[in-house]
Amino acid sequence: MELESRTLARVTKRLVPFLILCYFIAYLDRVNVSFAALQMNKDFGLSSSAFGFGAGIFFIAYFFFEVPSDLLLEKFSARRWIARIIFTWDILAGAMAFIPGISRLTGLSAAHLFYTLRVLLGIAEAGFFSGIIFLLTLWFPTAYRARVVGYFMVAIPLSTVIGAPISGALLNLDKLENLAGWQ
Repeated sequence: MELESRTLARVTKRLVPFLILCYFIAYLDRVNVSFAALQMNKDFGLSSSAFGFGAGIFFIAYFFFEVPSDLLLEKFSARRWIARIIFTWDILAGAMAFIPGISRLTGLSAAHLFYTLRVLLGIAEAGFFSGIIFLLTLWFPTAYRARVVGYFMVAIPLSTVIGAPISGALLNLDKLENLAGWQ
């Protein structure tokens, strides 16, 4: 029993803070687009309803690709698949900042690029939450799991409490390095 307690304490100390950070960033990424709405709408020439569609289409793609992502997680291993999710979502989230430049280079409208990237982001991020929950079932026995999942879920209110002021401050960095604050 002593070995189990020490092992679980060590795993919790090493794994859970990293997972909290990942979910903090994921959740912040989901709501950050709403902070940027006013500036993005002006830059892209989007109406409020067009922006709402673009912001919401992420969740439609996320919904439809959740189960396929989980099936692939089982095929490729939780560690590899979650790493793929984080890697692709980082690239796509970063690409959002370059929509105006990509639009100029390709001739595609900024609105269509926004919609496309939001769909791809939903597809890329699908399976993250359920994959983490699955990963926690592999690492923690049932008696410890609820507590660990609770620690993991703390990232949601933290991302709002800590992330909202950071997001607001970033919007005020308008034209730093030739980028708008939303970028």
